[in-house]
Amino acid sequence: MEQEQKLPQQEAAEEAEKAPAEAEPQGEPEEKDELTKLKEEYEAHKEQHLRVLAEYDNFRKRTQAEKTAIYNNAVSDTVQVLLPIADNIERALGQENASAEDMKKGVEMIEAQIEQAFEKLGITSSGKVGEPFDPNLHNAVAHIEDENLGENVISAVFQKGYLLGGRVVRHAMVQVAN
Repeated sequence: MEQEQKLPQQEAAEEAEKAPAEAEPQGEPEEKDELTKLKEEYEAHKEQHLRVLAEYDNFRKRTQAEKTAIYNNAVSDTVQVLLPIADNIERALGQENASAEDMKKGVEMIEAQIEQAFEKLGITSSGKVGEPFDPNLHNAVAHIEDENLGENVISAVFQKGYLLGGRVVRHAMVQVAN
């Protein structure tokens, strides 16, 4: 009797083992379709990724070229503003029979031309006698006591400072009172 009972259980177990085996061949085409689909998606994403990398590399090269061009244009514009000044200095030095008065007048004219060039380039000077001392703009190289001037006031300028926009190009070298 036990054998009869075991046989149907064995048969059920054998059928259960056969059922997944039979299901696998039916599931394989679905798995192959899914695998093919995933491979195609992967290839599409890979191709898209490579395109993005190439676009980024082109963008990087283009922006570097633009930066270089902007710098070269800025230098060229600055040199064009300064060339007439250099020409006038050369002319002044070429004068053999000029008096000291004429040379002084010529140098004053060149200084005015330099100030015009700086104005055209957006450069302003800083550090004038009587201005309050600002350590962000001025470099104090001397200190005096003077009751005629207020506290932390510039009493002498040894070298002008220059600003381009809000950025310090050169700090003014000044003497500060009190």
